[in-house]
Amino acid sequence: MTQGRIRARLRLSHLYTFACTRPEATEEGPHSIEGPGYSRIVHCNQPLMHKKKPFKYRSNYISTTKYNFFTFLPKALYEQFHRVANLYFLAAAIVSVTPLSPFSAVSMIAPLVFVVGLSMAKEALEDWRRFMQDIKVNSRKVKFHKEEGVFDYKSWKKLQVGDVVKVEKDQFFPADLLLLSSSYEDGICYVETMNLDGETNLKVKRALEVTLPLDEDASFKNFTGKIKCEDPNPSLYTFIGNFEYDHEVYALDPSQILLRDSKLRNTAFVYGVVIFTGHDSKVMQNATKSPSKRSRIERKMDYIIYVLFSLLLVISLVSSIGFAVKTKFDMPDWWYLQPQNTDDYYDPRKPVLSGVTHLITALMLYGYLIPISLYVSIEVVKVLQATFINQDIQMYDEETGNPAQARTSNLNEELGQVDTILSDKTGTLTCNQMDFLKCSIAGTAYGMSSSEVELAAAQQMASDLEDQDVERSTDFRQKGKQQEIELETVVISKDEMVHKSPIKGFSFEDSRVMEGNWLNEPNADVIMLFFRILAICHTAVPELNEETGSYTYESESPDEAAFLVAAKEFGFEFCKRTQSSVFVRERYSASGQTIDRWGYQCTIFLKVLWASCREFKLLNMLEFTSKRKRMTVIVRDEDGQILVLCKGADSIIFDRLSKNGRLYEEDTTRHLNEYGEAGLRTLALAYKRLGESEYSAWNNEFQEAKTTIGADRDLMLENIAEMMERDLILVGATAVEDKLQKGVPQCIDKLAQAGLKIWVLTGDKVETAINIGYACSLLRQGMKQICITEISSDAKEVVKENILLQITNASQMIKLERDPHAAFALIIDGKTLAYALEDDVKQQFLVLAVQCASVICCRVSPKQKALVTRLVKEGTGKTTLAIGDGANDVGMIKEADIGVGISGVEGMQVGNAVMASDFSIAQFRFLERLLVVHGHWCYKRIAQMVCYFFYKNIAFGLTLFYFEAFAGFSGQSIYDDWYMLLFNVLLTSLPVISLGVFEQDVSSEVCLQFPAVYQQGPKNLFFDWYKILGWMGNGLYSSLIIFFLNIIIFYDQAFREEGQTASMPALGTTMFTCIIWALNCQIAFTMSHFTWIQHLFIWGSIATWYLFLFVYGRLSPSISGNAYQILVEALAPAPIYWLATLLVTIACNLPYLAHISYQRCFHPLDHHIIQEIKYYKKDVEDQRMWTRERSRARERTMIGFSARVDAKIRQLKGKLQRKQPSSEIHSPARSA
Repeated sequence: MTQGRIRARLRLSHLYTFACTRPEATEEGPHSIEGPGYSRIVHCNQPLMHKKKPFKYRSNYISTTKYNFFTFLPKALYEQFHRVANLYFLAAAIVSVTPLSPFSAVSMIAPLVFVVGLSMAKEALEDWRRFMQDIKVNSRKVKFHKEEGVFDYKSWKKLQVGDVVKVEKDQFFPADLLLLSSSYEDGICYVETMNLDGETNLKVKRALEVTLPLDEDASFKNFTGKIKCEDPNPSLYTFIGNFEYDHEVYALDPSQILLRDSKLRNTAFVYGVVIFTGHDSKVMQNATKSPSKRSRIERKMDYIIYVLFSLLLVISLVSSIGFAVKTKFDMPDWWYLQPQNTDDYYDPRKPVLSGVTHLITALMLYGYLIPISLYVSIEVVKVLQATFINQDIQMYDEETGNPAQARTSNLNEELGQVDTILSDKTGTLTCNQMDFLKCSIAGTAYGMSSSEVELAAAQQMASDLEDQDVERSTDFRQKGKQQEIELETVVISKDEMVHKSPIKGFSFEDSRVMEGNWLNEPNADVIMLFFRILAICHTAVPELNEETGSYTYESESPDEAAFLVAAKEFGFEFCKRTQSSVFVRERYSASGQTIDRWGYQCTIFLKVLWASCREFKLLNMLEFTSKRKRMTVIVRDEDGQILVLCKGADSIIFDRLSKNGRLYEEDTTRHLNEYGEAGLRTLALAYKRLGESEYSAWNNEFQEAKTTIGADRDLMLENIAEMMERDLILVGATAVEDKLQKGVPQCIDKLAQAGLKIWVLTGDKVETAINIGYACSLLRQGMKQICITEISSDAKEVVKENILLQITNASQMIKLERDPHAAFALIIDGKTLAYALEDDVKQQFLVLAVQCASVICCRVSPKQKALVTRLVKEGTGKTTLAIGDGANDVGMIKEADIGVGISGVEGMQVGNAVMASDFSIAQFRFLERLLVVHGHWCYKRIAQMVCYFFYKNIAFGLTLFYFEAFAGFSGQSIYDDWYMLLFNVLLTSLPVISLGVFEQDVSSEVCLQFPAVYQQGPKNLFFDWYKILGWMGNGLYSSLIIFFLNIIIFYDQAFREEGQTASMPALGTTMFTCIIWALNCQIAFTMSHFTWIQHLFIWGSIATWYLFLFVYGRLSPSISGNAYQILVEALAPAPIYWLATLLVTIACNLPYLAHISYQRCFHPLDHHIIQEIKYYKKDVEDQRMWTRERSRARERTMIGFSARVDAKIRQLKGKLQRKQPSSEIHSPARSA
């Protein structure tokens, strides 16, 4: 313990806002806490007080399951009977036990039990996984104060409000805690809040000064206190409370609160007292219930069932009325039926009763119109589709060993109908790593490396030049040789870098400033100052790796880490920080001699190592905020000179330059614009020197403002900081490339080309989110940014009205825009979003958002993520997909139509996004294949499968009605019972399953090459009412042809050699044969892609029918009945049987063939054209045409890498066009 405390003293690790000294925790006095919403009282270290009311609060047990032991059966049954068809078959199963049923009870009940039971078992399995994860979380152990200064372990679920706990390094906090002390003497600890807000940057928490002595187990022996604070609420960034301790009252704020599911980092241990437990904790307050998700196709199937049920009811009414009429008027004449001895169901004196009872019989008899087997088939197909997703090698991540996983198969087809993607940032889009790429110093640009945007633009320009006319191209190359060389340089410089050993955070290449060569540059003194600003102006903490002797840096932002790595590579290594000094080891002296080759030989002797470092006394620090957009440090160097070093946004820095400090402004501005166009993240660097008296006067004012108590304190500090940050001298600018996860820009580009809208919802600061937007091409140079911000006012209505005015003005600006290339981006932070999501504002906000090319929501809480997702889902009425990796993304993942979890480092934690998701992938880039390939396939397969299912059941079911009308509405079926039983089970089931599993209109490669094909799903081209009614109409037509054409053929024609006409079994079997042939040929014409499995299932089903007919006919007449030897003796020898089958099959499928031929010739869809190109191998014979078609096959988009490259190309072409006329003017002079 002692050794740990010594190391902690060496690592006093953070500097406080606007000062180098610790702020007093009590300087503003305790909060006034009274009224509703502030009733919580916590008795510290007195858990017995919280075992009885009114202080008995929720336990720390958490549950994320959808069901429990008692609610599973009723809730799961309720979910299953949401399906209208299941309700119908439940009623049919009940009626089947009565004498009115035309079928046995088992034949009706067994299929229903199987379908419902299978679905319930799947629900139970998915919820069981959640339950096991909850057990794992609740069983975690944490140290708590047992008694008499002794700490022992207790499971999380047994923690109570008021318990004192000890959390050690890299452990999660088990509940919301008040920080009492830490392993650092000043009571500071570092916290990673990725699970809460998505940020990997460490946050600093500070204990109250009065509790700092509580830094050992024994010190809690007699510790007591009382906390009065706000009630449980979902706000992650606010906390109001008072701490009563030792007869004094101290104000509490969010900087003393440690939230559940955040992690302790870079701190040996902390002590804290439990304030909120379990579902009262802020992270659980942000949680949302697991919803029941159904795909749009499945929901639409309910409406189709309504249509079919209406049809069923109509024909049943017609049948029952017909039967009642026949019973009343014709039954007395049918003496052979003995009407005088019949029961009530057939009594001519009770026709109404006969009609009503026959209605029930007819509803069951025509039940084939509503296929219960459809749900079984869909379940089978979806499970097989999910298996293909799970086994797709193209979505397997070798680094983590994680494949894609369809955690539920209910939503496969939804993947093909996504309109809007709502994405987390950290861990989903980014690696949270920056690469130092270029810089501008003293008006000179350094750095030969090319960004991805520059490389892509150069390659596209080269491709465009090749497509031009040969003569013009040759003439252009002679006149514009310089421009061509510039494009080649962009590509070559990138290639050269490949052979260099990479340095994390540093991709800079320029021999002019590397290896000390900057000393030979004209402005070496300015360059040295530039490097020193990089090494000094930050809040990072160095971590020494004792094995390698090198330093790594814990920083509050990834760009700071990149600057420090760059400074180190340039010869200025930041090696130590104290509360009052920053130490930098400088590799080269002013004369150009090497001081110390990094001093690695001295790493084990800390005093020797630090002796070689240059010390800069840290006088004040003015930290970066989203409002200030800059950071400043005031230091005293070893010569006693006071320097003000500042870095920040270029617009902010340029406004604060002195007249004499603008020497490099013009050149630096030009470089900044070039860096911005290349997609790089930029900052400007400046400085000034101060006299001793000038600094003393300013510091006195600063200290006075700092100790002021009141609401104006922050404003006074800002004004005084503004006074210091004036009259600066520009030094240069930096350009870093934000390192996204592998393939993210390309994936976003492809998704944008597929017509998908992408929103980013992040807990990061506005500036960080904007820079990520630039890095992944959601934002680009020239895009007009609409920033909706909250004004400072105590009146809530005033703030809301101002936000509404900003939204209205922005919408009007978009409407008045005339530039066809203009693109808008909406940026809003969490506080402003809270107003924008209110009922009277959210619709206007949504209208504005959908008009923008990209939307970025910053500093949002998990609950706000879920609310935004709900707004988009319900407001647009279109399919939404949410993707994230942390627990802070669970809310939006559950709220979206489809939830995708990233199963990376963060994504594999317990209670995380993966456990709440419908699909999981290892990296964001796999989302492209999941949607554009599997989503497109699954949507089209399920849509065609469902349409075909209704077609075949209508074609089959209506023939029963037609025959009953011919048979006096007697309820007689023309088909043998075994025919009807095998129709859905064996003879037509496998082909339709093969359609749902194996069908491909285009291959996976073509899906990715022609992303616009994906829009067939969001536009619902294959499952709209036009398509559905068209298939139903086709089924009606087929039923008419099958029945009436057979009746016409067999009605009065000789069927046997002796001249007899066909019997009812012969006619029924012939009609059934026509049904089997017509339906299986129809599905063959529907398919675009065949494998041996489909051929086997389609033609095998037809062969199975004949095989069954042969075997069934060979059985005893007691079993086969009227079908005894029907194939061998009756049908096979009769030519009319084979001719009727051929004629009916052709007649049934001819209209569909005519329709599809007309469509392909005159109104082809995208996949029709691609299929034709592929069939005639035009893609191989004419590569230029294929490339041109690929470039056209994308939706017009304002975001993505292609949109940025297009903008860059427009800019380059504009430059070339401006330069070309000038060269033509000078060419006659050269020829003369």
